[in-house]
Amino acid sequence: MNINILKSVGEYSFLRGATTLHPLINVMDYDDLKPLNSATYNFGFFCVFLKETKCGDLRYGKESYDYQEESLVFVAPGQILTVEKYLPNIKPKGKVIVFHADFLKGTALSTILNDYSFFSYASNEALHLSEKELEMVVNMFDTIENELKQNLDKHSKTLVISQLQLFLNYAARFYDRQFITREHINKGILQRFEELLNTYFVSDKPQNIGLPSVNFFAEELNLSANYFGDLIKKETGISAQEYIQLKLIDIAKERIFDNKKSISEIAYGLGFKYPQHFTRLFKQKVGLTPNEYRNLN
Repeated sequence: MNINILKSVGEYSFLRGATTLHPLINVMDYDDLKPLNSATYNFGFFCVFLKETKCGDLRYGKESYDYQEESLVFVAPGQILTVEKYLPNIKPKGKVIVFHADFLKGTALSTILNDYSFFSYASNEALHLSEKELEMVVNMFDTIENELKQNLDKHSKTLVISQLQLFLNYAARFYDRQFITREHINKGILQRFEELLNTYFVSDKPQNIGLPSVNFFAEELNLSANYFGDLIKKETGISAQEYIQLKLIDIAKERIFDNKKSISEIAYGLGFKYPQHFTRLFKQKVGLTPNEYRNLN
């Protein structure tokens, strides 16, 4: 598969036929943009696509993005997207903001950017906006664009960064709202996760693959690891990793009652490479070593 590498904001702006307002950050309107050639691209910068029409042009891996009208799609550097032709008789409407990590260097936003985990969400994970949310996002995009069109002075970068951070904070709030409004979907994912966990431990996967990982279950559920982790945290109050560990400890407690198996055999059967790692985790979660728990019961 040929992958076109887009390294800079200026390169992307040129391909879209847009004026580069700043070499490290730009805001563009779909009304003025040329379509990208249908191909697979590796973005070397952050992108936020505000889609006000469902045009079916973005795909991540094998999955099309789950965006309807009024949706936001976030792309992080290194993420690979396939751009396809727009749906027939559809003219896209919306805006695009692109910014390079270098624009944030030396700012407080640079140190917390990883906290905005939605930049690593993948297929079926776009942010669907209400009319009021859409209006707020458009206003914030317009404010950044207008500032970039001014004659740059010593305040310009600070104002743009603060507006960009304000937008990201609102996006985090909107995603929290979406996790709630899509609760029925999330419950189904949680139930499927529980089923996959149970199946994992009665299969030969622990011996062949090792301990179950968050990435494994995210892939099984066709979700990005970040979106999956955030969803589980919202639904259960604990991280996906903690959820897996609690399930593992529950199963370990059951197996410890089988005196025919040594603690080492139980550890290997759960996917641990080294029994002492199992003992350490069990003691941390239960307050007793596996042998102490066996003797106690």
